[in-house]
Amino acid sequence: MVAGGGTGVPVYPVPGYLVARPTVADTGRVVTEVREWLRGPERARWLAYSTAGLLVAVVLATVEGGMYVPTGWVWPVLPVGLLAIALRPRYRAVVYAICAGFVAIVSTGESVQLGLAAAALVFLSICEDPSEHPWLGWVLGLIGAVGALVFALVTGRGLYEQPIIFVAAGYLAAALLRSRSRRRTLAREASELRGQAAWLEQRTNLARELHDVVGHHVTAMVVQAEAGQFSEDPTAALRAIADSGRTALGELDALVTHLRNPDAPITVSAPPRLSDIEELLAEPLRRQGLTVQVHLDPAPGLDEIGTLTAYRITQEGLTNIARHAHATAAWVELIRVDDRVRLRVTDDGIGPPRAPTRGSGLLGIHERVRARGGSWSLSERPGGGAILEANLPAGPS
Repeated sequence: MVAGGGTGVPVYPVPGYLVARPTVADTGRVVTEVREWLRGPERARWLAYSTAGLLVAVVLATVEGGMYVPTGWVWPVLPVGLLAIALRPRYRAVVYAICAGFVAIVSTGESVQLGLAAAALVFLSICEDPSEHPWLGWVLGLIGAVGALVFALVTGRGLYEQPIIFVAAGYLAAALLRSRSRRRTLAREASELRGQAAWLEQRTNLARELHDVVGHHVTAMVVQAEAGQFSEDPTAALRAIADSGRTALGELDALVTHLRNPDAPITVSAPPRLSDIEELLAEPLRRQGLTVQVHLDPAPGLDEIGTLTAYRITQEGLTNIARHAHATAAWVELIRVDDRVRLRVTDDGIGPPRAPTRGSGLLGIHERVRARGGSWSLSERPGGGAILEANLPAGPS
């Protein structure tokens, strides 16, 4: 086998080894990796800085006269620029701006390559300037370029406008880099804010579920324990307490799992149905001696989230009645009125406090109703008691 290129040198593969040849896929992968590496904001910034610095060094090292000053006068620009790296960005911008103006004003048509160095120095000055609207590098570079044009006209060298073009190009390149960096910074901050908002929403959902689900079962256990002291069958009350405790522990374990892994969904139980209001919410209160009447529209037009919202509001209302109202009767009514669903939880107890505080339960109701675009209120019932009313949007009938 003969090596490529027609050299005639035989190449024999080693037995047991395959000759590796680059493929199109390998080349594409390398190009993609390089592109991703360059997309990093800091990498792109320092690559641009290195290119600009190298351009200044090459131009200043290769210039051979043709200036308004001796050649040696421009060489100190390079060490001055290097020493400026130790300064703060604001002062670095000033040093690079002065160097840009100096390099531009001493150039002539015979040393037009100095315009490239001036453009690079303007670029560095604008990029390093921490002010919101940097102008120093652009102004001093432009003054130097205009000065070179005036000197050329006065000395009879003719029209020499190239430095102005170079300075403008340096400013535009810096403006593009600053704009790109700002967009990336804003995108990163927006992503962080979205992450924080999602985290807060998860915590809010968790707190609401913890109160609605676990709090309801614990309240039921307390009510059953108090009623069981005077019951003819304390064993039945103990069984009910044990059932509620097991349910609460299972759902609490699901919430703790979500705390350990925020990516895990909050799934504490099967999604409730409106018919569960009768069995799971009203019936336990009836067993404790509270008269509860439930009237539910068979087709209110609520989707799954709307159904959960109505269920949780009813759960909170009945829980508060059991804990605070000292009522003998309660009524739950859910009916459709035009394009809204009206939910009322009423009792004949002592009524709401004169200045109700928005605790976790009422806050949860407010958050759920607001998320659905509805409204709610807590008012006093004529004749005594309280009325908790919520109006939720309904779907097509």
